[in-house]
This record gives sequence, C-alpha cells and structure tokens, in this order.
Amino acid sequence: MDMLHVEDVVAKPKQARAAVSVKTPPEAVIRSLATDDQVLLTKLLTEPTDYVEHPDFENGDTESVLFGAPAKLNGAFPTRFVESGDPISSAVSAGERVPTLSYKQEKHLFLRFNYARRQVSLILQEHAGKRLSGPATRRLLAWGHRMLSARGVIVRLNMPLVLAMAKRTRLSNIDFNEMVSEGNMALLRSVEKFDCSRGFKFSTYSCRAILKSFSRVAMRASRYRGKFPAEFDPAMERSDYIDRQRDDLVADCVDELKEIFIGNLADLSEVEQKVISERFALGAPCLSMARMPKTLEQVGQLIGVTKERVRQIQNNALKKMRVALEDRFLAA
Repeated sequence: MDMLHVEDVVAKPKQARAAVSVKTPPEAVIRSLATDDQVLLTKLLTEPTDYVEHPDFENGDTESVLFGAPAKLNGAFPTRFVESGDPISSAVSAGERVPTLSYKQEKHLFLRFNYARRQVSLILQEHAGKRLSGPATRRLLAWGHRMLSARGVIVRLNMPLVLAMAKRTRLSNIDFNEMVSEGNMALLRSVEKFDCSRGFKFSTYSCRAILKSFSRVAMRASRYRGKFPAEFDPAMERSDYIDRQRDDLVADCVDELKEIFIGNLADLSEVEQKVISERFALGAPCLSMARMPKTLEQVGQLIGVTKERVRQIQNNALKKMRVALEDRFLAA
C-alpha cells in the first residue's frame, strides 16, 4: 500500500465509446418528454459515455443482483425504471447519516454506476446512424437516470472527504472555497475513472486526485501573484475627478448656450434663430408632439433655401454664440 501508484487504482481505458452518431427521436416523442428528460437526452446524444468494464457484467443475472430485478419501465414515469429500493441510496436521498461504507458496499455502488453507463453506451451503439424510437428513447433515459443517481450517491457520500482534506491542507493565501470547489471537481473526475475491481477503496485514489487538484490551485495562485503582487484595493484605483469635472463643465456650457440662444445674447438674426432652433430642437416645446432635431435639408425646405446655405447660416450663428459664450466665461 505504501508504494501504491495512481495507475494501480484508476481504470485503464478498457471501454470508451467514441462519439456515436444517433439521430434524434421524432418530434412527437421529444414533446412528450419532461424538461429534465429533454436536457438529459441532449447530453446523452452529444457527449461520449465511457464506462469501466467488469467481468460480472457478462453474467445473465447482473441486473437482478445490482438493481434487485431486471430493468422494467415504470408505468407512471415511463422514463424511469421500477426501483427495488437500495438501502444506501434511499438513506442518502432521505438525508440520513450513512456510516463509512465497506469495500463490498462501495463496490456495489460503482458496479451499479458503471453498468448503467454500459447500458447507455450499448443502446447508442445499437442505434448508430439510426433514429431513436420512442421505446428506445425511454429506455435510454431510464438508464441515464440510473447512471446519474448512482453517481450522485457516490459523490454525496465522499464530499466530506474533500472538506476534511481542504482543512488539513494548509496553503497560505489560497481561498478555502476555491480549494473546496477544485476538490469537488477532482472528486467527480475520480468517480468517472475509478476501477473497483482492483481491490482498493475509492478514497485511496480520490485522496491523491484531490491533493493534486490542490497543488494546481497553489500553482495557479503562484502565477497570479507573480503578475499581481498586491491585493486589489479600490482606494488605489484611478480617480475619476477629472472626468467628473469635465462632465460638469460640459453641462455648464450647454446651459449657458441655451441661455444665450433664448435671450438672443449673440445678436442672431431671425433666420439664424430659426435655423438653430430647428436644427437642435431648441426653443419652446410643442404641446402636440415632441420636438426633434431636423436635417439640413428639412430646415432648407422650411425656410426656402438649399441645405448648403443652411449649413453656412448655422456655422455663422454658432460662431456668434461661441464668442458670446467666451465673453460670459471671461466676465465670470
């Protein structure tokens, strides 16, 4: 046990299903499925389902041994199998405290998990290049639910292991929640790869995988520290005083220009006032409809000149208003 390596515990790739092209079921079958079944079906059809082979899978009574009875669809829930009620799974689902599993109990759970994955893979291989029928779709989903259920039980039973190792592993400047998150991901990957036929407990392999994930967190944090040696401090951010001062100045200029135009402090002619009023929607608001700025061509049609002449009148009026604005600011 002291010289144990990861290769002694993790499964060799005995059986891995490459992406199998399976046509989706008819639209009527998909519409009859619940939302969670539709999501699971998409996952099963698009992601490869690998499994760890075991000699017991070739026995004719494997389903009865692992699940209590041969697989039979539930009439009330056609995408679920009739379950005999595994005591460990029932206890986990009920939130009860489950003592540490023996090797035999743990092996039983992993065999259930991998057998369900194997059945999913076989159904997809059987329908490679074909369209899934309604019965085949329901059996595929039923095995998929069994697969997820078995994996969920294994993960929930071993999540305290991640917390214990995260508390025991003291890494400076590493967020505890980040360590737990990375450890949970390592736990999920370990469940997918573990081979129970080698005679070791799952914790033997998963502990090493979790510790390795912690080292990845530490290396990532070290690289981050190399680039950003100081903690984020809002007080060190660039001040926006200049931006706010510029915005205030712009707002003041706009207000001054409005006053200059309304009071005609720039000595604009009637035509110039008309052009500026229509081009920039200044002046008294219209009660019937909101005033909108007009184009040069629209203003030209309104006063009977070309749009080029409107541009000349506009530029001359703006020059007068700019001079008046500068005089007011200098006087202030």
